[in-house]
Amino acid sequence: MDMHDLPAVNATLNGASAVLLASGYILIRRGRVNAHHWVMTSAFTVSVIFLISYLTYHYYLIAHNEGVLHYPHAGALRTVYLTILFTHTVLAATVPILAIITLRRAWKGDFIRHRRIARWTLPIWLYVGVTGVVVYLMLYHF
Repeated sequence: MDMHDLPAVNATLNGASAVLLASGYILIRRGRVNAHHWVMTSAFTVSVIFLISYLTYHYYLIAHNEGVLHYPHAGALRTVYLTILFTHTVLAATVPILAIITLRRAWKGDFIRHRRIARWTLPIWLYVGVTGVVVYLMLYHF
């Protein structure tokens, strides 16, 4: 695989994490606690793989002086792209912390506190997963 394929891989991993998160939410709402546990653990694993791949790609770009790909369009579309990118980036920085706290509380059996933070973690993490795909599509396919 060529390093330049990693943005597509990263978008796929983001999309997969979003699907897993939505599935995990549906499972817990249906009372399928064990399935929810495994799906959410899978979402976390996919997100960790994404982070490793993302950092690898950007390290490669820096090491090979390739720079950053800039959004090629102007006007309203550029404003939309930059807004999505900004919110995605800021919220993405919170996801590892929120996810670790949320999962740790569940693994320790502290389900009251788990549910309290999961109400924040899920929508933020889901937003980051979906907007990661949107950013990729806007940057590489618009």
